[in-house]
Amino acid sequence: MKATNKNTLVLLIVLLIGLVIGGIIGDIFKNYISVLSYGKTIGFSPVTIDLGIVEFTLGFLMHLNLSSIIGILIAFIIFRKM
Repeated sequence: MKATNKNTLVLLIVLLIGLVIGGIIGDIFKNYISVLSYGKTIGFSPVTIDLGIVEFTLGFLMHLNLSSIIGILIAFIIFRKM
């Protein structure tokens, strides 16, 4: 495995962790600092395709709020320092 592929994988994992931790922190403190919970939902609602024998359900929704974006930025800064 090349070093660039490894670095890309580590970057994606670190950013995902920052996104999740930021979202959790935003949910915890949304009653105290309401600005942290401001956000948008992006994606598309689940759609079911029934082919008789096989049934697929496809969908993707991402709930982004201000604290999760801050978490991504902090995670990126931490990744740069590594």
